[in-house]
Amino acid sequence: MNIQEIINLFKVGKTTAKSHMKNLIEMAAVDGNFDQVEYDLLKKIAKRNSISESQLKDIRNKPDVIKFELPKDKKERFHQFYDLVHMMSVDNSILPEEMELINLYAVKYGYPREHSKELIDTIQSNIKYGQTHDETYKRVELMVS
Repeated sequence: MNIQEIINLFKVGKTTAKSHMKNLIEMAAVDGNFDQVEYDLLKKIAKRNSISESQLKDIRNKPDVIKFELPKDKKERFHQFYDLVHMMSVDNSILPEEMELINLYAVKYGYPREHSKELIDTIQSNIKYGQTHDETYKRVELMVS
């Protein structure tokens, strides 16, 4: 792999990460209340994705600049979907608008609509009991296969 290919991979990863941050912001704000617990989770996920707080503020202030990017890697898609479910659930209050949005994301991320409720319930349960993305991924793979 030459240096340009490595640079391109980094750019694609960064673009996907920014798209992910935009999606998380949208999920946090859909209920009309972007509270501190949601913002703290957003900062934690941003840090994990090498997105600075200043970049996060830019994304939040100018969401139209960021286009939706679906990760090519199946496992990364799951990790992003897991984060979206976590964001929806973190304030312990799930409104119908949030459920509608998370179901749209489930389909966008490639999950069959008929499995979305079970998938979301499984992720929420695993988050509640402290299981990681990877542990949850293994369980979900068995469920949607």
